[in-house]
Amino acid sequence: MPKLDEYLRITEAAEYVGVAPNTLRNWGKSGKLTERRHPMNGYRLYDRDELDKLLRMVNGSPIRKPVKKTPK
Repeated sequence: MPKLDEYLRITEAAEYVGVAPNTLRNWGKSGKLTERRHPMNGYRLYDRDELDKLLRMVNGSPIRKPVKKTPK
């Protein structure tokens, strides 16, 4: 495992990405995001580079425009 200062704990990672900690837990369970564990205390850790990739993916994707409903 690389240096621990390259990782964020769940509350730090959630704030960094702009989501709730439970969202990160769900993404970890579903495999969308890799969760690592601190070797001493078992806390969830998230790789800052992986979070940056996630943010680039989200921010780089086009914003979907709402579909206009046609009157009947």
